[in-house]
Amino acid sequence: MRHQVAGKHLNRNSAHRKALRMNFTVAILKHERVTTTLAKAKALRPFIEKIITLAKKDEPATRLHRIRQAVTLLQDKTIVKKLFDEIGPRFTNRPGGYTRILRLADHRIGDGGAKAIIELVDNDVLERKIKAAEDADSQVEETETEDAGV
Repeated sequence: MRHQVAGKHLNRNSAHRKALRMNFTVAILKHERVTTTLAKAKALRPFIEKIITLAKKDEPATRLHRIRQAVTLLQDKTIVKKLFDEIGPRFTNRPGGYTRILRLADHRIGDGGAKAIIELVDNDVLERKIKAAEDADSQVEETETEDAGV
């Protein structure tokens, strides 16, 4: 019986799971979009959501304490700074659900594991890429019209 056994073990011991959770969360906060297995994405989503909730609170009296908690959990001061300065304020009006898991159609080659993308919901990185692609397309069209007119 699995009484009071919470969370997925992901075929790792507790130290490995702790390191995986920390590195995975840092990667998502850094890149705002990560491709991984579906099992890892589902297992690590609650931890990411709790970290963002920690950064989103707007109580100046407990800010230093929350920053220290985040540094303890993530072990990366630059990511904690980004978390509290950019990501936390972005989600102040959102009551939860800061991440999205998108299943991918293909599977991993080695073991056939299901792949997924986990990303932050208000993903400005993706928006910037789309905008850059649109700008590049419009510049190509402008040069083509100039060449045709000459």
